Amino acid sequence: MWRTAAIPHADIPSLHLSDGPMGIASGRVDERDVARLSPCATALGASFDLSLIERIGALVGGEAIRCTVDMVLAPNVNLARSPLAGRAFEYYSEDPLLTGLAGAAWTRGLQSTGTGACVKHLVCNDSETDRDRMNAVVGERALREIYLLPFELCAAAGAGAMLTAYNRVNGTWCAEHGHISTIVKREWGFDGPFISDWFGTHSTAGSLNGGLDIEMPGPARFVGAKAVGAVEAGDVAAERVADAADRAARAGRRWSGTKTPPTEDADALLVEAAAAGMVLLRNEGDLLPLVPGRHARIAVIGPNAAAPCYQGGTFAKIALSPDALRPLDAIRARYGDAAIVYEPGVDPQPRLPSMPVTPRDGEARGMTVDYFADTDLTGDPIFREVRDTNSLVWFVGVHDEGVFDRPAGVRASGWFTAKADGAHRFYVGATGAVRMRVDGRVVHDHAERMAASDVMGSLKRGDADSVEVQLAAGQRVLVEVEFTYDGARVHGLWYGIRTPDSAAAMLARAVDAARTADAVILMVGETSDSSVESKDRADSALAADQVALIEAVCAANRNVAIVANIGHAFDAGWGDRASALLSAWYPGEGFGPALAAVLAGDSEPGGRLPVTLARSEGDYPALSLQPDATGDLRYDDDVLVGYRGLVARGRTPLHAFGAGRGYTRFDWIDATTDGGDVLVTLRNIGSRSGSEVVQLYRHDPEFALVGFAKVTLAPGETGVVRVTPEPRLFRIWQGQGWQDRAATARVSVGPASDHLPFTLEIAL
Repeated sequence: MWRTAAIPHADIPSLHLSDGPMGIASGRVDERDVARLSPCATALGASFDLSLIERIGALVGGEAIRCTVDMVLAPNVNLARSPLAGRAFEYYSEDPLLTGLAGAAWTRGLQSTGTGACVKHLVCNDSETDRDRMNAVVGERALREIYLLPFELCAAAGAGAMLTAYNRVNGTWCAEHGHISTIVKREWGFDGPFISDWFGTHSTAGSLNGGLDIEMPGPARFVGAKAVGAVEAGDVAAERVADAADRAARAGRRWSGTKTPPTEDADALLVEAAAAGMVLLRNEGDLLPLVPGRHARIAVIGPNAAAPCYQGGTFAKIALSPDALRPLDAIRARYGDAAIVYEPGVDPQPRLPSMPVTPRDGEARGMTVDYFADTDLTGDPIFREVRDTNSLVWFVGVHDEGVFDRPAGVRASGWFTAKADGAHRFYVGATGAVRMRVDGRVVHDHAERMAASDVMGSLKRGDADSVEVQLAAGQRVLVEVEFTYDGARVHGLWYGIRTPDSAAAMLARAVDAARTADAVILMVGETSDSSVESKDRADSALAADQVALIEAVCAANRNVAIVANIGHAFDAGWGDRASALLSAWYPGEGFGPALAAVLAGDSEPGGRLPVTLARSEGDYPALSLQPDATGDLRYDDDVLVGYRGLVARGRTPLHAFGAGRGYTRFDWIDATTDGGDVLVTLRNIGSRSGSEVVQLYRHDPEFALVGFAKVTLAPGETGVVRVTPEPRLFRIWQGQGWQDRAATARVSVGPASDHLPFTLEIAL
C-alpha cells in the first residue's frame, strides 16, 4: 500500500511513501512508532512566517528519515473556501498566495532533508462531501489564478510529485485530467510524477492519457501491466507510457538516496510554532498576558483544557506521544498548583469519552495494547505498546510482523479508578469481533464483523455500544478489551468511560469557580472527530453547551480570556462576552507549553487570521458543500474566495483576514516604493518585543493579497520592512491566455485586510 515497485536491473529503487502533513502517519516501517505532531496547516498559515514553516517541514523530514520514509503525501494546498470543509484544518488559508507560499516553504524544508514532497490534492478537493464522485464546476480563470496557483508555487519550489484528487473537475476525474496535466507538466515544466490518491483511479487509458504516472496502491487495478494492452490496442501512445516510467524512475532515484536529518531541537521548535500561530483577536483592558503572581486565584474552565484537540480525524492521524503536556498541566506548572482551580463545565467528549486509565505495568496514562498472532489471544503477545487514546486504527501490512495480513487479535487493558460513587458507562466499538471485561466480568460481547462498506464511516464517527457499571469512589478495576480481526484493508477499535456527573452540576461548579477567581482561562473547542476526512460539517457553530458555558462564565466574571481550540473558521459571535479571545487552532503536541507561555507573557501570540471570521454564515462567499443531484458542486464564488468576496459585496467581517495583535503596539510611520517593492517604516511603541505582519493588497481587478513580510522589533526600535509583490498575482487570465499586465498597479499596505493606512502606485 505504501511502496512503489523496485526494478533492480534498471536501477530503479522502491519509494517508501507516508501520509502527512502534520507528521509521519500511515505507511511507516512500524505503525506503532509515536511520531512528532506539528501544528496543523491553518496554524502554520496563521504564523505568516515562511522561515518557521520551512523549519517545520524540515522537522517532518527528519521524522521521515527516522521512519525510513522517502516521500510524504504533503503539503495539502487546497483552499478553505468554506468554513464547513471537513479538512479545513489541513489547509493553510482561504487565500491562494498565502497557501502557495506556505506550501512551498514547507516543501523546501522537507526536501532539504532528502525527503520528497508529494503536493496534494490536485485539484479542487476543497471539501469532503461525496468527494469520490463530486464534480467541481469551476471557471478557467478561477482554476488557474486561485486553485492551481498554490500548486504552481510548490512546483516552482521543486516539489517531488503531485497527488491527484478523488473528485472530478469540470466533468473529468482528476486522475485522468489531461487539461490539468498539460498546465502542470508542459506550461510549468514540472518533471515529477503524478500519483493517484489511494484507490482514486477509474480506467487504464483515461489514467495514462490524462497524465497519471503512478497508480497507488498496488497491486495495480488499471495501470501497471495493463498499460501494455492499452498500447497494443492503440488506446495509449507508447511514448506516454515511457514518459510515465521515466518520471517514476527519476523520482525513485532522486528520493531514495542520501538523507540529511535536521539538527534543530524538535521540542523547542514545536512549542515555538504552536505559539507563533495563535491569534489574539481581542484583549480589552490588556487582560493578557496573565503575568504569574499578579492573580492569587485563576480558574481554568472548559473541556479543552484537560481534553485538548491536537489534530483532526483524517487517516493521516498521528499517534501522539503520551508525554505531550496537556494545557491544564502546563498552566499548573507555569503558575503553580496553588493558583489554579479547574472545572470542565461541560462533557469534554460528548460522542466518545476518553479512556482515563493507567497501563497494567507502569504509571503513565493509557492502555497496554498486546498484539497476538491468532484469534484466541493465547501465549505471549508478538509485541506490546502503551497508547493513550480512545481509538486505534490499523492498515493491512504496516507491521513487519505481517500480523494484520491474516486473522489475529489484540488485547487492550488498563486500570481505572473511580472518583465518585455511581453508574459508570463503558463504551466499546470495533470493525471486528470485540469483547469487554471489567474486573474479569464480561460486560459486552459482540461477535459480528462490520460490513466493509461501513468501516470507513464508523472509524471516523467512533460508533460504540455502551454498558452501565456501578462503581464506588476509589474502586480500582481492570478494563480489558479483546478484538479479533481478519485480513480486511483497515481495522479500528475504540473505547471509553463516562463517569457519573450531570450537565447542570458541571456548569454550576464552573460558574462558582469563575465567580471566586481573579481571572479565568476558558478553553472551548472541538474534539478530534469534529474535523474528519470524507465528511464536511453541518455548520460553523460551537457546541451549544459550550456557548452556554461561555455566557454563564462571562456573566460571573468579566476577566475572562477565551481560548478557542478550533481548527477552521468558526462562528465567534460569543467572543465579545469576554475580555480576551485567543484562537489556538490545532497546535500540535507543543500546545500545552506554548499556551502556558503565551498566557503568561513568556511568548507572544504571533499569528494573524489566515481565514475570515464572518458575522454570519450567509456572509461567506461559499458555504454549502453539498453537490446537486448530478454530483455538481458549483464554484459560484469564482475568484471572489473568502475575504475577496466579502470586500466585493461590502460585507464587514467580524474578524478580517490578516487580523490579530500581539502584546505590543506599532506606529506605522511611512510607506514608499522602491521599483516594484514597497518599503514600510514601523516603530515598536510598546514596552515589549513583538512582531507585526506587513500585508500588501492590490485593488484591481479585485481586492487580493499580493505580498507580505513579518518583522520582529524590540521596544522603541524602528525598522524598514521590504515587501516584494508576487508577480503571478498581477496576471489575469482572459479567454484563452494571460492578458498583458499594466505598467503600474495601485496597492495598499497595512496590518490587516481591513486596516490599510497607505496606498501607493508600484511599477510592475
